[in-house]
Amino acid sequence: MKTRLLILTGLMLGASLTSLHAQSGKWQNLFNGKDLTGWKQLNGKAKYEVVNGEIVGTTVRDTPNSFLTTEKNYGDFIFEVELLVDNSMNSGIQFRSESKPDQNNGRVHGYQMEVDPSDRAYSGGIYDEARRGWLYPMDINPKGKTAFKKGTWNKYRIECIGNSIRTWVNGVPTANLVDDMTPSGFIALQVHAIGKNDEPGKQIRWRNIRIQTEGLKPTKADNIYVVNTIPNNLSASEKANGYNLLWDGKTTNGWRGAYKKGFPEKGWEIKDGVLSVVKSNGAESTNGGDIVTDKQYGAFVLKFDFKLTEGANSGIKYFVTLTEGNKGSAIGPEYQILDDVRHPDAKLGKNGNRTLGSLYDLITSKKIPNSQRKIGEWNKGVVIVYPDNKIEYYLNGFKILEYVRGSAEFNALVADSKYKNWKDFGMAPKGHILIQDHGDNVSFRSIKLKEL
Repeated sequence: MKTRLLILTGLMLGASLTSLHAQSGKWQNLFNGKDLTGWKQLNGKAKYEVVNGEIVGTTVRDTPNSFLTTEKNYGDFIFEVELLVDNSMNSGIQFRSESKPDQNNGRVHGYQMEVDPSDRAYSGGIYDEARRGWLYPMDINPKGKTAFKKGTWNKYRIECIGNSIRTWVNGVPTANLVDDMTPSGFIALQVHAIGKNDEPGKQIRWRNIRIQTEGLKPTKADNIYVVNTIPNNLSASEKANGYNLLWDGKTTNGWRGAYKKGFPEKGWEIKDGVLSVVKSNGAESTNGGDIVTDKQYGAFVLKFDFKLTEGANSGIKYFVTLTEGNKGSAIGPEYQILDDVRHPDAKLGKNGNRTLGSLYDLITSKKIPNSQRKIGEWNKGVVIVYPDNKIEYYLNGFKILEYVRGSAEFNALVADSKYKNWKDFGMAPKGHILIQDHGDNVSFRSIKLKEL
């Protein structure tokens, strides 16, 4: 009886996965199970061999990241592989990747689906190897972080169709990226470099490596977070998940000056799909002034790209009611946008609670390595306000802060801040979203909102 139940469960699981992933194309095996025909090794000297019908990668000391790459390049495709990795090593699957003699001495670069058995649990995320760093860290998909299983075989799936790049681990959606930097490249199996004090000889195994390149049909839409790097673009997944452009990338529609009937006549510039504060005197709301949405919002997900210039200061505020009178910048909880190195505000407040990504003057954001881009590069910010008043901040996909408005902890912080004299600070059921004019040149684009 137990055997029959196990068989039935397996059949049901297989049917479920088949319905999840549309299978219209013909699979091609990329590994013949006997030797490494069709593959070549680049960069590091890790050991790759075929054992019992599997490709086995073994770590070697004093060598950089190693890549076993396909000899062919692939553009649009659906790729699947099963892998078993030592719990104490890191790896990944490169795709749409390149190696050019005139670029960093031929170092492999491009998209990578992460293999991460550590407690960080970033397996299934997308890293841009030797180029931009993390594009889809798994903080923004908590459910996906649970898909990878340690000490056993895991099934990886990558779908690249046009600008849409999606990944799954064991049938669970892990990343959804829209990006157009590299339309084609090789696929590679990575053995990560190890530290000087790490013991060599740890292994990762791959089997059942296959690909579809024709008759591709994308898997049905899921509701995980989408990272879209194409400016002012709403992907099909974002539209299906209820996102709208809060700024259309061209006009002032939907926005007006704080305490004003229309959009400011000076102090703001719209050019080439970018909304910018025009540099003035570095003071709050003394030139064009803050701008706010015409509509008010309660629970929502707000996504926005921002770019700082040297020494610049700005911020995104929410639950802004405009009821306090026209006295400088309007009041509301703020996602701080700041050049921490050069602007003096970074050293004010308490314990860094006025630095980039902080809940301004209340809670200091986590300073995660590689989460911040260089001045002059675009960053991705996210504010999530849940219906239960839990609020989360993200910076370039990394979770940097969370709090619950109205909680005893929040109220205590407010009572010890510059907002202590504002009654019910941040507690309005709905409010405008505000972009701050602090007299410095700061740019914004891809401003999107989904109401929860």
